[in-house]
Amino acid sequence: RRAAAQGVAVALVNLAMCYHDGQGVPTDDARAAALFRRAATTGQLSAQYMLGVFCRDGTGLPANPAQAVFWLHRAAKRMHTPSWAALCSMPHWRR
Repeated sequence: RRAAAQGVAVALVNLAMCYHDGQGVPTDDARAAALFRRAATTGQLSAQYMLGVFCRDGTGLPANPAQAVFWLHRAAKRMHTPSWAALCSMPHWRR
């Protein structure tokens, strides 16, 4: 938590996953989404992917397909394979 509080991207992702999975903390997808967003803005690939999935599915925040495409595409263009797969699963995605 200390490293996440200092803005260390990997720590933010790890803490977000703890909140998402309820590991050691109560499950809180809204908090997880906020932490993923902080890490995603630093360019952290798995955070961009997870935030895109959260935006697509409406997990922890309102569903927003445009934001989902934005974050998934940012990670995908850096060759993050799960992001490409998630983008391709979206019915109205256009490059």
